[in-house]
Amino acid sequence: MCVSHDDRLAGASGERTFVVPATVFVGMTDLAPVENRIGELLTRAEHTLATAESCTGGLVGSLVTDVPGSSEYFDRAYVTYSYDAKLDLGVDRETLDAHGAVSEQVAAEMARASRDRAGATWGLATTGIAGPSGGTEDKPVGTVFVGIAYAAPWGSQNSYTTVERAQFDGDRTDVKVAIAEHALELLADEMRETSGQ
Repeated sequence: MCVSHDDRLAGASGERTFVVPATVFVGMTDLAPVENRIGELLTRAEHTLATAESCTGGLVGSLVTDVPGSSEYFDRAYVTYSYDAKLDLGVDRETLDAHGAVSEQVAAEMARASRDRAGATWGLATTGIAGPSGGTEDKPVGTVFVGIAYAAPWGSQNSYTTVERAQFDGDRTDVKVAIAEHALELLADEMRETSGQ
């Protein structure tokens, strides 16, 4: 996992890439649904969440709000599908121009912007290629960058942003669902790690 503090972004050499069939995440029944676990973690910590989504088109926010009472911890969702929408959110034009929308750098900026614009504890962002077209040799269809930004208490200097790259196989719908569920699983892991659980 590539972790960076807000004043610097770690290079791609530290990122982990996972290639996972989308069906691995669709219909998992061995645990409580991830959206329920996220709700419990956020409620227990008295934290809030905002999302910025590109390739998932609002699916992450939809999953989170499927849980009754989610208005206690879910602040808002930004669907930033186009370059202009990402600029409106607060992603730098230079970042988009240099790295493209599907990149570690853009995922980090989307996560931070969603967190900071909402005044939330956590910002969660997805940017990727759901398919069936649009992939390249470096970023094939199914590639996603998931950004997570945490707002630590003021003065602690412990706020940070982390980005993870993953890749999923399947049709467009399967890939979108897998990305959304994977993003929430990463957030649950990050929340547990941050809280020491």
